[in-house]
Amino acid sequence: MKTVLHFIGSTFILGMLVWALTINLAIAPVQAAIRQLEEAPGQTVYQSEVYQSRQTLKDQQGNSWQAIAFKRTHPDRTATMYLRLVGFPGTANLDHSRSLTLIDSMGKTFTAADVSQDMFMDQAQVGADAGEYDLQPILMQLESAIPLRLVLPTLDQSEITLNVSPNVVEEWRSLTVQK
Repeated sequence: MKTVLHFIGSTFILGMLVWALTINLAIAPVQAAIRQLEEAPGQTVYQSEVYQSRQTLKDQQGNSWQAIAFKRTHPDRTATMYLRLVGFPGTANLDHSRSLTLIDSMGKTFTAADVSQDMFMDQAQVGADAGEYDLQPILMQLESAIPLRLVLPTLDQSEITLNVSPNVVEEWRSLTVQK
């Protein structure tokens, strides 16, 4: 009988240890990775890979969008910050003549100019479901402690809304310190 009780107690303790380890791994803080790429001599891109991958955001219809923030350093040592948003083919027909609207949870509104024409050397590659926006003028004005909504304009006059967590905004802001 004592052996059975000892076995049950040992199994219970082992189960609790496995449970505690699983919980700790599930809620462990995530680390962001920043990749440095040299595009041309003297021109460097720092690309944020939030949570060790590109951030996936959901729109109001449940469609997934990839959000990639990156910093491009030019040969003259000037730098620009961009946000590239890419939806799955057929999910949107973005209006590249209009800016991206960013609204924080306090109601403060910002706009980021559409620079999608700079995404690729071949303009035919710019898809209707992808856009690139200039974050440089507004990034440091965004509060990293409060959520943000991105409102993408479309050609059919509807809007696509993406919610961004404060952690993601913090990651985007961290790119500004990369040399």
